[in-house]
Amino acid sequence: MAAAKKAGKKSVKKSKPAYKRILLKLSGESFQGPQGFGIHGETIQGIARELKDVHALGVQTAIMVGGGNIFRGARQKGFEIERATGDYMGMLATVINALALQDALEKEGVFTRVLSAIEMKEVSEPFIRRRAMRHLEKDRVVIFAAGTGNPYFSTDTAAALRAMEIKADVILKATRVDGVYDADPEQIPDAKFFAAISYREVLNQNLKVMDSTAISLCMDNGMPIVVFNMNRPGNIKRVVLGERVGSKVTPA
Repeated sequence: MAAAKKAGKKSVKKSKPAYKRILLKLSGESFQGPQGFGIHGETIQGIARELKDVHALGVQTAIMVGGGNIFRGARQKGFEIERATGDYMGMLATVINALALQDALEKEGVFTRVLSAIEMKEVSEPFIRRRAMRHLEKDRVVIFAAGTGNPYFSTDTAAALRAMEIKADVILKATRVDGVYDADPEQIPDAKFFAAISYREVLNQNLKVMDSTAISLCMDNGMPIVVFNMNRPGNIKRVVLGERVGSKVTPA
């Protein structure tokens, strides 16, 4: 009987979220699924279901979306285009992804708001910090679009900036691999995995966790980052519950 009670206590403890407010960084590639481009319906529906599970835990959830599945200005090959123009085009691509994710979430019964750094009042609200925080307090999932609204800044940097502004507890960086490695594990099978690593080590070793501006911003403000594999179903919820998933980037 005592053992059963003890097991019950453990179960309750495990179901309690480790974070009250999170910012999830989703790359545009997260939406393309097996087709390798654009938006894959089943993939985005799967993401929406996972986010619904996290939302059901009472976790205030904000999401920064990328646009690389549609257009990536800085890496567009065979298309000569000025960098700032390309970046603005990439920002518009993130709005498309944000609207697609909003639609998928609301079909799952989760209320959402899209806040864009570039004003598009017909399809989204303008980003206003206090409004974003109020939406989170009202139990709505907030999706940030258009990055920072400025060229030359990545959506990684935008994610770090918005996480500070809304006072998130953590940034969850969704990737295709299990966490932080000293080399690309998809190219080098024996690459070293880091369960925990400091901001300074990430910068010194030039590890491709997030860009250096984003890492520096997190380091200056003590914002923890958890890097995990988005392709393993249930991983978002596991991270939120504080399970040992992926790699954690923190002060030394």
